[in-house]
Amino acid sequence: MNVIEIENLTFSYPGAKIPTLKNISLTVEQGDFLAIVGNNGCGKSTLCKAMNGLIPNFITGEFQGKVLAGGLDTQKTDVGTLACKVGYVYQDFENQIVRPTVLDDASYACMNYAMKDYLDRGRDALKKCGLEGRENDYIWQLSGGQTHLLALAGAVSLQPDVLILDEPIAQLDPGHADRIYEVLKDLNENYGKTIIVIEHHTEYIADYCKHVLLLKDGNVAWKLPADEALRHVKDLTACNIFPPQVTRAAYALKQRHVLPLTTSLPTTVAQGMEIFKALANESALTNEKVLANESTLSEEKGKAADTAASVAVGAAPCQADAQAAVEFQDLSLSYRSVKGKPHTVFDHLNLTVRKGEKIALIGSNGAGKSTLMKLMIGLLKAGSGQVSVFGQPVRSIKRDALSRLVSLVYQNPEEMFIKDSIEADIAYAMKVRGISRWEERTKELLEQFRLTELKDRDGRLLSGGQMRRASLAIGIALNPQILLLDEPTANLDIATRREILTTLEAMKDMTDTVMIATHDMQLVCEWAQRIIVLYQGTVIADGTRDEIFGNARVRQLTGIRPPEIFDMGQALDPDAYCYTIDAFVDRFGGMENVWNDQKAFG
Repeated sequence: MNVIEIENLTFSYPGAKIPTLKNISLTVEQGDFLAIVGNNGCGKSTLCKAMNGLIPNFITGEFQGKVLAGGLDTQKTDVGTLACKVGYVYQDFENQIVRPTVLDDASYACMNYAMKDYLDRGRDALKKCGLEGRENDYIWQLSGGQTHLLALAGAVSLQPDVLILDEPIAQLDPGHADRIYEVLKDLNENYGKTIIVIEHHTEYIADYCKHVLLLKDGNVAWKLPADEALRHVKDLTACNIFPPQVTRAAYALKQRHVLPLTTSLPTTVAQGMEIFKALANESALTNEKVLANESTLSEEKGKAADTAASVAVGAAPCQADAQAAVEFQDLSLSYRSVKGKPHTVFDHLNLTVRKGEKIALIGSNGAGKSTLMKLMIGLLKAGSGQVSVFGQPVRSIKRDALSRLVSLVYQNPEEMFIKDSIEADIAYAMKVRGISRWEERTKELLEQFRLTELKDRDGRLLSGGQMRRASLAIGIALNPQILLLDEPTANLDIATRREILTTLEAMKDMTDTVMIATHDMQLVCEWAQRIIVLYQGTVIADGTRDEIFGNARVRQLTGIRPPEIFDMGQALDPDAYCYTIDAFVDRFGGMENVWNDQKAFG
C-alpha cells in the first residue's frame, strides 16, 4: 500500500525564476525507510514539505499536480488533519519544543486536538522514543540528542503512519546519532512506521535505510534499494553526495585494477572486511616500504601512548615556545537550575591555547564546547577562576576591544544576520565602530568569500554553503586575532563542507589562531593540528589525531568516532592509521608511494 502518492508535482516559490520541483511523480510504500539525497538546494526539504501539506497550505507558491498523504489530497485537507497522517521533525527541531516539561511537550499536540487520552499518548510516544522516565524533567535538562527525540515524540504522539525527519543527526555526536537511528529503526520495524529522512551521512543510510531517492535539480533521478543506490558512485558524486568511504575506496581500487572490475562495491565496514582482507596480507608481504615506515610510526605511537596517559589527567601538549593566546586558569562554571542542583559545566579547568594553533574542540553534546567559546568572548562569566586573552583577563577588556581580539561564528549562521543584505551585515560591525576604509574592506571580503553577486541578498535566504561563507566574512570583518567556529559544517553536504574547508585554508593569512567545535571528524582529521577532547567539562585528551584516535579509552569514554575509513584500516591492520581514502588505497593497494606523510595525513 502506498502512503504517499505524488503525480506531476511542480512547485515554484514566489518570485523564483525556475521551479524548485519539476514534474515529480513518486510513490512511497507503507513500511519503507527512505533516504532522500541530493546537493544543497536541489529541493529535498521542499519535496518533504509537500508530502505533509505545509506546501501549499502554509508555504505559498505556484503549485501544480497532486499529492496524496495517507489517501488525503493535501490541497483539500488542512495541515492539522495531515499532521495525523504525516509527522514532521524539522532540521531546526528546537523550534518544535514549546512546553517546559518533557511530558507536557510530548502530549501538547494531542491536547490541542482535544484528545481525551492526550497524556497517555504522550507517555506512549516518550516510551517509543527512548525517553521513558524523563516525563517530569524540564526540557533544558535534556541533551541535544534527547531534545531531538522529544521533538520526534511530539510528532509520534499523533500516531501518524509516516514520519519525516530533515537532517536528523546534523548537529549530533556519533553516540546520539546512533541512538536517533536506532529509535527510527524500532519505529519502522516494530511499529510499522514509514520513515523518510533527508540525509547526507551515507554511512547511516547504508546501515539503516531500505531505499534511496536521488533528487537532482528538482527532478527524481532514481529511486533504488539502498545497497544498490550507494554503489552508484558516479551518479551520487555528480550531485555532491559521497557514498560511504569504504565504497569509494573499493571504487578507487577497482580503477587502479587492484580489485577485479567485477567486484561488488561494499557499503559497510563488514562488507569491506570481506573484500579488502586479502589486500591486507598482500600489502604486508610485498611492500617493504610500508614495513620500514611502520617502524617509525610505531615509535610515534609509543610517544602517543605516553602522551595519552598524561593528557588523561590534564596535561596539554602545546607549542611551548608560542605565545599564549587564551588561558583558562582554575576556571569553574555552573548553571543555576530551576529543578535540582546547579549543573556544573567546568570544575577547575586549566587550558592554554597558543597563538598560531589550529584546534579542533570535540566531545559529545553537552560536554561544554560552545560554553568554552562563549567564555572566550565574554558572553558567559566564570563562577571562579578566570579567562585571559593575550595576558589580559576577559572581564577587564572592554567589549569593543574584545571583539577585535576574538570573534565567534555561531553554529546557526542565520544568527549572524541582522540587516537586510549580506553587504550590510558584513559592513555593520566596522561601520558602527567608525573603522576607516570600511567600505573598501567590505568589498574585499565580498570578493574574497565569493559573495559579490549575492551582496544584495538577505543572508537568511541563501543556501547553506552561502550562509556559511557569509557568516565567516562577518566573523573576520574586524580582523580578530582569534577566530572561533561553532559547528561550521553542520547541515551541509560533503561538497559544501569541502568548500568551507577550502575557505578556512584561505583564511590563514587573515587570522592564524582558529578553534573549531565540531562533530565532523573528517574536518578534524583533514584540518586540525591539535585536538582537544572534552568530557563532562574536563579535558581528558589533548594532542594529535594519532594520539586521540589511537587512544581506545578516550574513544570509548566519549563516543568520538574517526572517519569510517580509519576503522576499516584498523580492522585490516591495527598499525594502519588511514584518515583519508587516498591513504587507505595507498596502504592496501600495493602502491609504491605508501605512507607518504603529506598524502596520508592530509
